[in-house]
Amino acid sequence: MAVTPTSSLQDKARIQFVRHETSHPDFIMLVDHLNKELAARDGAEHAFYDQFNSLELLRHKILGYQGNTAVCCGAFKVLDSKRIEIKRMYTLPEYRGNGFALELLNALEAWAVSIGFDTAVLETGKRQPEAIALYKKAGYKLIENYGPYKGVENSVCFEKKLD
Repeated sequence: MAVTPTSSLQDKARIQFVRHETSHPDFIMLVDHLNKELAARDGAEHAFYDQFNSLELLRHKILGYQGNTAVCCGAFKVLDSKRIEIKRMYTLPEYRGNGFALELLNALEAWAVSIGFDTAVLETGKRQPEAIALYKKAGYKLIENYGPYKGVENSVCFEKKLD
């Protein structure tokens, strides 16, 4: 378990990232919050997306902490020898607006690069404008929907070449 401390302009915005390769109760708790939020946004379509979000396939997870409180999470899934898929990005609502999601995404990308990956892809929904804005800000480019998201009207897919 590696720890990467980062800080923002304000002390209250300090966050510490911790890598996990196995299940962790804080990750499961945050993903539960994510699933409830997505179910509310996606309605009946949520079951379709949920089938592609198995936690068992995610070995690379990062949790963001303020003190002892887990406030955000993200993960990536290995697709092949060069590509990863960003999964399960979430920040508790009361901690949004501090730049944690972008820092977390950067930490996931750095981890992927450190173990030999050079491309990240991801899918998000049109009903998640905040996520779309985050990925564009982070340098992700729109691509054709891939894999199980081909032809899915609500899906938006992105790709980024990692440094």
